[in-house]
Order: sequence, then C-alpha cells, then structure tokens
Amino acid sequence: MAEVIKMPKMSDTMTEGVIAAWHKKVGDSVKPGDVLADVETDKATMELESYETGTLLYIGVKEQDSVPVDSIIAVVGKPGENIDSLLSGASGGSSAPAPVAAKVEETPPPAASTPKVDIPATAIRMPKMSDTMTEGTIVAWHKKVGDKVKAGELLADVETDKATMELESYEEGELLYIGVEQGSAVKVDDIIAIVGKPGTDYKPLLSAAPVSAEPASSSPNPSTATTPTPSQPAAAPAQASSTGTEAERIKASPLAKKMAQDKGIDIQSIMGSGENGRIIKKDVESFTPSAKPTVTGSKTQAVSAPESGTESFEDVPLSQMRKTIARRLSESLFTAPHFYLTMEINMDKAMEARKSIIDFTGSKISFNDLVLKAVAASLRLHPKVNASWLGDKIRYNHHIHIGVAVAVEEGLLVPVVRFADSKSLSAISAEVKDLGARAKNKQLQPADWEGSTFTISNLGMFGIEEFTAIINPPDACILAVGGIKEVVIVKDGQFKASNVMKVTMSCDHRVVDGAVGSAFLQTLKGLLEDPVRILA
Repeated sequence: MAEVIKMPKMSDTMTEGVIAAWHKKVGDSVKPGDVLADVETDKATMELESYETGTLLYIGVKEQDSVPVDSIIAVVGKPGENIDSLLSGASGGSSAPAPVAAKVEETPPPAASTPKVDIPATAIRMPKMSDTMTEGTIVAWHKKVGDKVKAGELLADVETDKATMELESYEEGELLYIGVEQGSAVKVDDIIAIVGKPGTDYKPLLSAAPVSAEPASSSPNPSTATTPTPSQPAAAPAQASSTGTEAERIKASPLAKKMAQDKGIDIQSIMGSGENGRIIKKDVESFTPSAKPTVTGSKTQAVSAPESGTESFEDVPLSQMRKTIARRLSESLFTAPHFYLTMEINMDKAMEARKSIIDFTGSKISFNDLVLKAVAASLRLHPKVNASWLGDKIRYNHHIHIGVAVAVEEGLLVPVVRFADSKSLSAISAEVKDLGARAKNKQLQPADWEGSTFTISNLGMFGIEEFTAIINPPDACILAVGGIKEVVIVKDGQFKASNVMKVTMSCDHRVVDGAVGSAFLQTLKGLLEDPVRILA
C-alpha cells in the first residue's frame, strides 16, 4: 500500500519548511534511510529520510517552495499503484489527512506511524530525536492504556543521548497499548504505543513489527487482553506524574521528574517555583523532606559508609548520553588518523585587552570567548581547516559554526555558535553563556548542537596546562585549550615574566596536512598576541 510523506515538524518553533533540494525523483527506488530531500527550517537545513521501501510515485512540492508542517510532499508505494485517493484534496503543499510516513534525524516530535487500511489504529514508534540517537529511554508516561489522546497531547518523556525531550501525539483516539515500561530503553523506530478506536484489535500491528522492549501494560478490556508472558507485567507501573488528563498532570520539567525519581522523592510533595507552579531542577535540588526520609523507587540508597577495609562498588547503568559519547569518540579515534600540533601563545596583551573590555563595557568576557573569536577569524583565512571528511569526498565549509564543548553531569555536550566569524565578542560571550546554561539544564534542542565545522575544548579553568582532544566528527579539527601560566621568558636578552597559554590542535590527516594546520595555528597565535586585530 502506498504511504504519504508529510512535512515533519523539525523544531519546536517550525510552522513550515522549504524544500531546498530533492535527492530522489519520481520513479526512483526508495529504501529506509535514503535521503529524500533537504528541508530548510527556521533554524537549519536538515535531511529528510525515508522510513518506507518502494518507488517514489509522486512529488507534490517544487524545490525552493515552502509547505506547512503536516502537509503532503510526496508518496511512496508500489510501481503503478493508484494514489488518487491519497491525493484527493491535496495539491502541492496542501494538507491532507494522510499519516506521516517519514522521519528526519533532527525531529523531536513522535516518529512515523504505521497505518493499516483494515485496522483503525496507528503504531507510535520511537522517533530519532538527534543525529546520533540509536535508542531512547522512556523516563515517564503521561498517559495510560484506556486514556483518550488528542493530537498535540504529551504522551511521554524520552531520554536521548543528549537531552530529555517531550514526546507528543500526532494521532487522535484511545491509547490501546503501551509497549515499553518506564526506565526501559527502546531502539529508534520500534513500536512503543498504539492509538486507535476503542476496542480495536491491534495485534496485527505488533506482529508486523516486533518490539524491542517488554509491554508496560495490557489491554484495558479483560476479555480481549493478550496472553501474558513470564516477563510481561500485568499492568503499567504506578507513577506520580502519569495521569489521565493534561489538567491533572504534575507540572514539572522532564529533568526535574527524572531527578526526583532517581532521588526517591515523591514529586507531588515538591513546591514548584517555575512558571504557573512548574517544578524545575532547582526545586528538586533544594527540596528537604519534612519527615524522616524513606527509600522509594527501584534504586537502593546507601545508608552508611562501608566498614574500614571492606570492598564495595556501585554499578551504574549507562545513560543514553554516555553510550553515544563512547560510541562516537571510539569511532573518531579509531577511524580518523589523528595527529597533534602544539603551540605556546603569549597572552599578555590578551589579558590587558580583556581587562579593558570588561572595564569599558561591563560585559564579563572570558578568555575562551577571545579564543573563539580568534579561531573564527583564523578559519576565515584558512578554509582548508574548516572542513569535514565525508567518506568519498571532503567538504570545505564556507560558513563557520564553532562547537564549544560543555561538561554536564552525564558527559559532554557540544552546542554550536553559528556564523561565529560575523559576531562581536560581546555577542559570542552572551551566546556561549546561554548555551552552556541550557546544556547543563538539558534544555538544548537538536538545532543547538548540530552543524559544527570546528570544535574548541577548554580545560584551562580546571588548571590543566596542556592536553589533547578527540576530534568531534564530522569536523576535521578540534582545538584543546590549556590554562594560562606565568613563566619566565627571555626577551631582548633579558629575563621577563610572561603569561603563556598552550593550545593543541588534533587534526584528521585525511583532510588536514601538517603544514595547513601549522599555518592556521600561526595565524591564531598572531591574533591572540595582538588581539586588537580581532576587535576591528
């Protein structure tokens, strides 16, 4: 049966998208994972992937045309299949009541559903919420089996490798089935729930697509309940934040809910300080139980320190973020031939310039902001460093998007300062502070961490003098920045105290040669040793 492809919602603010380019034409074969088109949103240009196998039967939007979210843009099916009924009432970018059949890597809304002609129900799948996500963990369900569901209502909180995000429904009906327990991980594109008409027999949908996690609940109708397996629970686990209606749901951020669950705190006992009484991270951190604390939840809390000489340990399951960090950095180090270039930079004038800027503007510019600004200016002069390895080709980026490594509780995030070369030092400083704060609070969206062309990692504030960093793919280089240290140098035959900073650039030798990387560092050194040149 033919499936329609609709314009997905790729960001929380997106209302329409522009087809920048089609990568397939009518008559081409399509399989899951193939890139159908490039879509320009309000934040970035993203790739639209197919999750269907077949032939591209119809393209309804021309290149450079805009189309509202949820409108038909293409149809995939069997060669020669009649698609008139699917297109009735839809021309070009017009909206039609056909199910979404494609997902993109950056989209935070629910994944594509798998409709059946003879089954009035739709399978909800684990969406791919970032370019590196391979599985997600259900932090909390906000609906239970038997609840009514409307389009736009919150179904669940999903922990990805980079953030905890809200999963909304794009279907209307009754929640017939929940296939994943709270706290369980599920692979991208696996079925996690089914929404449809009350009393619908949804079993054919499950038999057509196996689920990677045990069901969290059985059918609400005892007479039609599925036969339980030994590992299948009889009912969904109780949870403080899961209720039948949006009005009854506890107002709390996904991060606050997860923190409360990990700490064994009943979130209903916390007073929220956010908008409309919403419970946020700091409310959980500052919460003190009024009575003697009790241990709740599935995690065992340590009561006392182990006796002297007694061996002890704690096994902590890997978070989605830590799994992805391990996978991506291993792939980078073992596939990209790294080489390293280290240089000392005299920071005397940079320190004077920073003090003058702070005194004059009142803006607390950091040394990292100065480095970022100087790197952006250097990349403009050395475009071969601002590059990416794409397997069968090298991409030289004409834009400069600099990733800034930020340490968070569970690992490392790299939010991106876009078009850094065109921004003032004060604008860079404000943006880096904002991105860093949102990274630590798990408030970043996929558009905030994707698209870097060069990365900076700074450990100078921890007293680290020098280190090497692993390249953040697909970037060709990453700059490791150490702390500023006062040393004695010889200048004009005289001993003199000076402030020196060491930087080490890791380079992918498939893209950047030693001479190219060295020339870049020489330019960077010159700009930081005479910073007035980057302030012009």
